[in-house]
Amino acid sequence: MSKRHEAHLRPRDLKVEQSVDWCPGCGDFGILSALHQALAGLGRPRHQLAIFGGIGCSGKTQYYVNTYGVSTLHGRVLPFATGAKLANPELTVVVVGGDGDGLGIGAGHFVGAGRRNVELTYIFFNNEVYGLTKGQASPTLPLGMQTKALPSPTTQGRVNPLLMALASGYTWVGRGYAFDVKGLAHLVSQAIAHPGLAFLDVLQPCPTYNNLHTKDWFAARDQESASGSRLYHLADEGYDPVVRDDESEESLTQKTSAFMAKASEWGDRIPIGVFWENRAQGSYEERLSRQLSTYPHPAPATRPIADADGRPTADLSSILDGLRISPNPTGRE
Repeated sequence: MSKRHEAHLRPRDLKVEQSVDWCPGCGDFGILSALHQALAGLGRPRHQLAIFGGIGCSGKTQYYVNTYGVSTLHGRVLPFATGAKLANPELTVVVVGGDGDGLGIGAGHFVGAGRRNVELTYIFFNNEVYGLTKGQASPTLPLGMQTKALPSPTTQGRVNPLLMALASGYTWVGRGYAFDVKGLAHLVSQAIAHPGLAFLDVLQPCPTYNNLHTKDWFAARDQESASGSRLYHLADEGYDPVVRDDESEESLTQKTSAFMAKASEWGDRIPIGVFWENRAQGSYEERLSRQLSTYPHPAPATRPIADADGRPTADLSSILDGLRISPNPTGRE
C-alpha cells in the first residue's frame, strides 16, 4: 500500500496473512474483528498504531493486527504500554489482556495505571478462565462456580472488573460482548477517542473450558426471554455515564451510586455499553507538561540520541565532573 493511501485503512488492511489459531467459537475472534474495524475507522497510518499484549490466549492478538505489536511479560502489559505512550504521545496505544493476566498477577499494575490516567485503551478479554493453561478459574469467576475444567467449585470470590476500574481511577469504563461485533467496534472507537485511561471489559465465551457462561447462556436460551438475550444496552434505559466539569458533589455521588448498581447486575440481566465517562479529570500527560516545560515537544522517543556517525549526542561531562573524586582531598602529603 502506498504511503499516500496509508491513512485510509480498511479493516482488511489490518488483517495478517497467517492463520489465527484460537479455538473454533472463541470470543477472541469477535474482539479481533471489532478491533480491526475500530482501528481502520481512526484514519491514522499504521506506524502511529501500537498494540501491546500480555500472556494467554488474548496475548496473541497483537500478532493478528497489521500494525506495530509488542508482546510483554505476564501481568506487566500496562507498564510497558504506559512507557511507550509517554515516550511517544502521538501513538495510539491499545492494550489487550485477559482476566487472569490483568486481575491476577497484574492486579497491582491495574490499580497503578488507574491512578495515573495515561491516555491508553485497555481491552479486557473476560472469559472467567485461564484458557491457555487449561481452564483454571480466573479472578472473574464467581465464588462457588465450577466449570468443566475444575475438579471442584472455586473457593475464591469474584473480582468485579468494572468496580475495580472505577475505584482505581479509570476515567472511561465500558463493557461489550464479543459476538456483538458492530457494537463492540463502536465501544472500542469511543474508548480510543477518550482523552484519558479507558477500560473496556469484553464478555466472551470460552467454548473449550467455560461450559457455564456460553454463547447460548448469553443468548438466554436456558430461559424464556422476550429479547432473546441476557444483555441489554445502558443507553436504551436512559443511563447517563458522563461526569461533567461542573458536576456537583451531590450529582457525582448519585452517578457513582448508579454506576455501582449497574456494574453489579449479573444473571438474568447484564448491562453493556458505557458505564463511566469522566472528562473532568486531566490526563497524566497534561500533568507532566505542567511540571516539565519541554514535555512533550519534542517527544522523548523522537529525540536524537546519536549523530550521523553513531556517536552519542548526550553530554554527561558536567554530571561526571560532579562525581569526580580528588586523589588527595585533604591536601596533605
